[in-house]
Amino acid sequence: MKTIVSWNVNGIRAADKKGFSEWLKTEAPDILCLQEIKAEPGQLPPELTAPDFGGGLRYRTWWSPAKKKGYSGTAIFAREEPLDTGPLGVPEFDAEGRVTAAHFDGFSVISAYFPNSQDGGARLSYKLEFCAAIREYCDKLAAGGRNLVLCGDYNIAHKPIDLANPTGNEKNPGYLPEERAWMDSFLQAGYVDTFRTFCAEPHRYSWWSYRFHAREKNIGWRIDYHCVNPGFLPQVADSRILHDVYGSDHCPVKLVLR
Repeated sequence: MKTIVSWNVNGIRAADKKGFSEWLKTEAPDILCLQEIKAEPGQLPPELTAPDFGGGLRYRTWWSPAKKKGYSGTAIFAREEPLDTGPLGVPEFDAEGRVTAAHFDGFSVISAYFPNSQDGGARLSYKLEFCAAIREYCDKLAAGGRNLVLCGDYNIAHKPIDLANPTGNEKNPGYLPEERAWMDSFLQAGYVDTFRTFCAEPHRYSWWSYRFHAREKNIGWRIDYHCVNPGFLPQVADSRILHDVYGSDHCPVKLVLR
C-alpha cells in the first residue's frame, strides 16, 4: 500500500508549533502534499525542509512558495525520489505558488491550492482561470498515458452534502454557482472525487472556521480532495478525512493506493 496525504496547513511554521513534525513522524505517509505553506524553504529549519526521523523514515521536499511573503504556496514531501518535479508552468499562478507537481514511476501527484474567489466574487475570474489551467494540465498528463492524483484545497464545496449550511452559503465564496459548475464539468469529464467513492454520508468536512466554535459544532465544509483519472481508480483502496488531526483550520485528507 502507498499513502498520499494532503493538508492545507495554514502556515507551515504555525502548524509546526502545533505538532506538525510529531504528526508527520506518526502518520508517515509515502507522499505528503501541503498547501498554504506561507513560507520559503530558506526561512525554515532542516527539520521541515529535510525531515529525517531515523529508522529509514526520511523525506525530500519540493517547494513552490509565493512571491508575496507569508502568502499561499505549496509543497510536496516524499520518501521516494520522483522522476521530475515542477510548478504548473503558468506565470500568473506560479507567482502565487499554486501548484507543486511530482512525477513518479507510474503516476503523478499534484499539490494544488485553488484560489479563494473572495467576497463578492472579487477573484472569481482568477479562480476560474486557474481551474481551467489545472484541468488542461491534468488532461495533458492523462492524454500522455499518465495516471494522476490532483489533491489539495480546491476551495470548492461541490454539493449540498459537502457543507453544513448550503442554503445560507449560496452567494458565498467556495459555493458559488460558477465554482460548483466547474466541479461538475471536471467530474463529468471522468475525473473521480475519491472520497465520495467510499463515503456517501453527510457531515464529513475538512475545513472549519476558527470563529463561533465551528469545529467543535462540526459546522464545516469539505473543500479538500483527492481526485484521480478514471483509469487510476481501481488502484485506490481507500480515501478518508483525518478529522481528528488538529494544527490548522483544515484537517488532512488521505488516499490509500494498492
